Amino acid sequence: MTTERQFDPIRALQTLNRHGVAYVLIGGFAGKLHGSPALTVDIDVCYARDPANLERLAAALGELHPILRGAPPDIPFRLDARTLAAGDAFTFVTDAGDLDILGTPAGSNGFEELARNAIEMDLGEVRVRVAALEDLIAMKRASGRPRDRAHLEILAALRDEADRADQ
Repeated sequence: MTTERQFDPIRALQTLNRHGVAYVLIGGFAGKLHGSPALTVDIDVCYARDPANLERLAAALGELHPILRGAPPDIPFRLDARTLAAGDAFTFVTDAGDLDILGTPAGSNGFEELARNAIEMDLGEVRVRVAALEDLIAMKRASGRPRDRAHLEILAALRDEADRADQ
């Protein structure tokens, strides 16, 4: 049984911010904020893996009523800092839509590296750190998924356009 949930990225990001979660927005939505026309229906974030942040992340996720995406509905799952520490990447269906959390996305060394290069963006209702284009490109390249090849082309074109504008 699947539950249809509305895609509400602002709500998801506001919830993370309200709980003080240290994260960087990555994936398709981050690409969209950089100007990509590619469609996306989920939020991907890279999160800091220190114990205090894992506690904050678990509390924020709890508020969004997460269900493990793709897992059998009867599988036991306890969402807490200890569970988050034991894993690295989790995919959820939440009240705000699909939300993927990654501690160490392919093509990166994780939160610290991505946060160093991230760009602060004001989305009107929420302020977020968004992965730099170069980091998004590295992550898409490393994932190797066929659907990411097309996104990689778009992100590279956006980077080239930005480089020309800077000259």
